[in-house]
Amino acid sequence: MRVTQSGLDLNLLVALDVLLEESSVSRAAARLHLSEPAMSRTLGRIRKALGDPVLVRAGRTMVPTPHALAVHGEVRAVVERARALFLSGGQVDLPTLTRTFTVLAHDAFAATFGATLFSRVAREAPGVRLRFLSESHVDTPALREGVADLELGVVDSGSPEVRVERLFDEHMVGVARAGHPLLRGRMTARRFAAAEHLIVSRRGRLEGPVDAALAEQGLTRRVVGTVGSYPASLFILRESDLVGLIASQAVPLAAELGLEAFEVPLELPTLPFGLAWHPRHDADPAHAWLRGRARELLPAVAGHPVRRTH
Repeated sequence: MRVTQSGLDLNLLVALDVLLEESSVSRAAARLHLSEPAMSRTLGRIRKALGDPVLVRAGRTMVPTPHALAVHGEVRAVVERARALFLSGGQVDLPTLTRTFTVLAHDAFAATFGATLFSRVAREAPGVRLRFLSESHVDTPALREGVADLELGVVDSGSPEVRVERLFDEHMVGVARAGHPLLRGRMTARRFAAAEHLIVSRRGRLEGPVDAALAEQGLTRRVVGTVGSYPASLFILRESDLVGLIASQAVPLAAELGLEAFEVPLELPTLPFGLAWHPRHDADPAHAWLRGRARELLPAVAGHPVRRTH
């Protein structure tokens, strides 16, 4: 911000963070317990300090300017460091905590564990909101840039400073509608390859580790297409003779839709499942609490009914 040190108001950083998160003066005012006119005046001060409009009209909504988007991650980091600094003794008063956490996670995680996590958070910290973001088709340093506070799932961050806590190794299983011909008789790699397959890929890829494993046995499969979401794939599989894959943690979700999971008759690589966050959150007790609650939802994979291949 282009302001002198004597004129620096750190409250503007808090307001800027909330304004960019909400993209709305009225919602930002509600979160900060201000009137809309007061929030509008604050936005005016921020615009003057930054020399940038920050938020501009786009139809009936407001959208952040490119400069505002570029500085949001740094603003978020400063606000979080300040919040952690003034929390005494590493304690946080959960019943009075007011905060929004952004969680980057695969949609299958949100579908499988989201309800439990929302319920637990609402019970312990009713002023906390969770905002789930799906994985993008473009790799971005979401944790480093402050776009997300926590990542859950198969973490493959390219940022060396990111903290990664590996919880267990996940594996993929096959899934098909109940009564599918593939589920009758002994499952073999050749029979598996002969089925028509649906791939889940956020980048729209038409091949993956399964194809590499099949190639080692001189086999290929027919992939009829891809979708970007595991829950979407399950609805397609339920109404077709296509075969797909899901993480073993999502087997109960598939079962709810009347699908059957089975062990794939191939040697597939395991997937390291865990948590990831930026080290600026290490001393933040509220973030540590959220990490703990998320960690409780991710026990070692066990006990899900999966049809064996032999």
